[in-house]
Amino acid sequence: MQVIILPSAHDVALFAADRVVDVINTKTNPVLGLATGSTPIALYKELVARYQSKQVSFRQTISFNLDEYIGIADSHQQSYRTFMNQHLFESIDIVATNTYVPLAESQNADTLKKSAQDYEVSIQQAGGIDLQILGIGLNGHIGFNEPTSSFASRTRIKTLSESTVVANKRFFEEDEYQPHLALTMGIGTILESRSVLLMATGKAKAESVKAMIEGPLSAMCPASALQLHEAATIVLDEEAASLLMLKEYYQWCEQKRQQLHEGSLA
Repeated sequence: MQVIILPSAHDVALFAADRVVDVINTKTNPVLGLATGSTPIALYKELVARYQSKQVSFRQTISFNLDEYIGIADSHQQSYRTFMNQHLFESIDIVATNTYVPLAESQNADTLKKSAQDYEVSIQQAGGIDLQILGIGLNGHIGFNEPTSSFASRTRIKTLSESTVVANKRFFEEDEYQPHLALTMGIGTILESRSVLLMATGKAKAESVKAMIEGPLSAMCPASALQLHEAATIVLDEEAASLLMLKEYYQWCEQKRQQLHEGSLA
């Protein structure tokens, strides 16, 4: 696990954008795994800017989103399809049919299970995910894999924890239906990505970041599963990194890695 600590949330977004653009510009038919939530918004804004300045084209890119709420339409203002359209897809040249978000509008269990299975097949048919973008929840969830999720889990129906429901309540009107279920990629699905980049910013994420990086490998912190991934990069701002016991060591490691890259070890 590579841990990179940067001065600000803006720097985190720039770093992530560099990584995404590098994957797109160096791979044929690149496949991205995308996340929603507040943290990736700055990344998507930067990617739109780079597309507009002709630094990158998404024409050959395929994308798979981590999750979607069950029981609301794609067109719903709070659906993750709408989120992605508004923050990224509608402002770049990606082909709409190459953007996948779990189909979760149905409230029929069998239909949803079939949708989850089909999503796994679509990822495999695309050749697997080259780079998976992740955020982390206050309780350590990745995607909607809540605490106690199996590290071998696949795309499936998941009940949201009370803390996740409360955290997302601000996005819904007071008298509006708020889903308590979602379709989400499983942890096993995420771990099959060829590389992973998790972004975390702000003091509120410091506890979950510490548990992910320095805590035990535990289903109680689903993000700790990334300790098992051979190409996982965790990029943090100073506030999100503030509780790490080995913060100085991670910074030392990055300094030495950069020196090695530049051929300047001494």
